Amino acid sequence: MNIVIAGDGEVGLHLAKELANENHNITIVDPHEELLKMVESHTDLMTITGDSTSIDVLKNANVKKADLLISVVHDEHINIITAILGKKLGAKKTIARINSLESVTEGNRELYQQLGIDALVCPEAIASQEIVHLLHQTAATEVFDFSEGKLSLFLIKLEKGAPVVNKTLNEIAQEHPHLDFRAVAIHRNSNTIIPRGEDVFLENDLSYVITRPEGVNDLLKLGGKQKIDIKNIMIVGGGRVGRTAAKQLEKEMNIKMFEIDKNRCIFLTDYLEDTLIVNGDARDIHLLEDEDIRSMDAFIAVTDNSETNILTCLHARKYGVKKTIALVENIDYIDISQNIGIDTIINKKLITASYIVRFTMGAEVTSIKCLSGIDAEVMEFVAQPGSAITKKPLLKQKIPQGAIVGGIVRGNESKIATGDLQIKENDHVVVFTLPKAIGKIEKLFS
Repeated sequence: MNIVIAGDGEVGLHLAKELANENHNITIVDPHEELLKMVESHTDLMTITGDSTSIDVLKNANVKKADLLISVVHDEHINIITAILGKKLGAKKTIARINSLESVTEGNRELYQQLGIDALVCPEAIASQEIVHLLHQTAATEVFDFSEGKLSLFLIKLEKGAPVVNKTLNEIAQEHPHLDFRAVAIHRNSNTIIPRGEDVFLENDLSYVITRPEGVNDLLKLGGKQKIDIKNIMIVGGGRVGRTAAKQLEKEMNIKMFEIDKNRCIFLTDYLEDTLIVNGDARDIHLLEDEDIRSMDAFIAVTDNSETNILTCLHARKYGVKKTIALVENIDYIDISQNIGIDTIINKKLITASYIVRFTMGAEVTSIKCLSGIDAEVMEFVAQPGSAITKKPLLKQKIPQGAIVGGIVRGNESKIATGDLQIKENDHVVVFTLPKAIGKIEKLFS
């Protein structure tokens, strides 16, 4: 696929690297000449320095032959203009990153489609929704639903004393033959393992599990987890992510929000009805104590500064807060942040990639989750009529190394994958895959 990416920094570069690994022809348009020189010296990506709203620059990027144009600069107005111009110049499909939450309403989406923008992605809206979801499913480090929750991906950190610790998958299956979930990956010491029957769970493993709704309670019990009753929350950062999450939660939870900018505090007092706004620096331990941090059940740090978010979450953990969530924009920080005690990491680059990558797949993919802290993805494929995956039971399929089928959704029913499962056309199939296996998995479903 020929893909043109308009960016102005890390988001565009991350997306380009993600897609380049899947053998697409990528052209990056970016105004920063020095940055592009560095990219050219380390990759095979084609780069063009310039403004993506310039018709000459888009023509130079050969946008008329682009199967997909993606505009992810920080200014949403540039993204909208770039996508509209790109479609007029011949791009088959266009995607624009936007920041205004009102732009993603159904009526507005239709208007943008008429202008030539096929899809809109709002990382801040997705991030705030993830926060809300995590505060309702408090025992998990990460949760992602497939087919409206008929199957879900849970990330569970195995604490000392969890019933599955020091047991193999085979032993667990023998002790609990009717489990409604399946472990699809173990992340241990910065390495990702696709687990087989003889693999052993160890303390502090990050275990990725596909589960049916009926299996959630058993999953949490075996993982040594208990649901936390969350009523009192501190949110650090009153930007789009923080205020959108607060707006959705303030009717059911008690929220204190820290915001260092006085003018933004004034705006927040009008925008939020039942949230207490504190104008101050959450890095100030005495201020945290004055605002009774010890009584908090959850602490969410979503400022524009990753270091501030990590530091304040660690302070909250020291004061006994049970659930911590940090927005971490530097991908290199994610692994270490998880290892030093922060429960959940949210990254807008990964959120954007999760939304966009499915538009580049040859097979039909209804949703993708690019996972935090590991180089892997979970995808929901639709099995096409006549595709190879529908020809034989899973046990006889040539599932590539580095991939594992977690479960399927057929109509209103969901099933956890076993060797004798026969996938049928139009089944929605959830697959965990490392990058090296994506191409082969696609072919099975095409």
